[in-house]
Amino acid sequence: MIATLHIQTARRENSTYLKNTYCTVPFKIANITEDKKANQLHLMLMSSSPGILDGDQYQLKIELEEGCSLQLHTQSYQRLFNMKQRASQLLELHLSAHSSFCFLPHPSVPHAQSVFKCINKIYLEDNCSLVFGEILTCGRKLNGEVFLFSKYHSITEVFLNNKLIIKENLLIEPATINLNAIGQLEGFTHQASLIYLHPTAAIKLLNEAVNDYLLKQTGIVFGITGAPANGLIIRILGQKAEQLHSCLKTIATLLPQNLHLKPFANAV
Repeated sequence: MIATLHIQTARRENSTYLKNTYCTVPFKIANITEDKKANQLHLMLMSSSPGILDGDQYQLKIELEEGCSLQLHTQSYQRLFNMKQRASQLLELHLSAHSSFCFLPHPSVPHAQSVFKCINKIYLEDNCSLVFGEILTCGRKLNGEVFLFSKYHSITEVFLNNKLIIKENLLIEPATINLNAIGQLEGFTHQASLIYLHPTAAIKLLNEAVNDYLLKQTGIVFGITGAPANGLIIRILGQKAEQLHSCLKTIATLLPQNLHLKPFANAV
């Protein structure tokens, strides 16, 4: 199945609204914004499919006009079912100047013999804020499926004014890689990553705040590094998907996302 999703947002006075949306089966978009006067728009990405099936090709495109703020939510864990061939997903994200985007999807759960490739291309203009996370599990751990998937490949590229500043390349093929070796997962079964960019955030203080929070968590190891632009890149290894997802959501609350926006000429 080839499925497409296209979201466009715009800013009216001091709030972000859904300007245009188009989606095909199995996608559906729901506006879950509680405060309609707030600048940030909250959208829920929903799917009528139980997960990604063999041969599926998902194509997602999200465009934010100047001054927009969007947080995209997912409905549930992303299951990657048994496959004879493969499935893929392409996400294109375009942020105009002074816009912000937050996306912390539920963890991906690759079933036995699944093959999946995901490409994320993120294009930022000046003075944008970005929070972008990813969590990969070992599979259906409670069912005994620990690293029985065939291949998982995720590539994330972040461009600032069309210049590549961050590229993450996560490739796991359990049959060909000793995941318990030094430099690999070393006994952990779940991993999370988060990219944070903000033009004016106090990165040193935020680094300390995130570090203090993660040090209090049990059963994980982590690393924090400065991004090529003003921001942070965070890695976490653990044993539980829900714990890592909770960590990313809590970290996001510690990271400023708001931008100081000038009111539009037609603002009341």
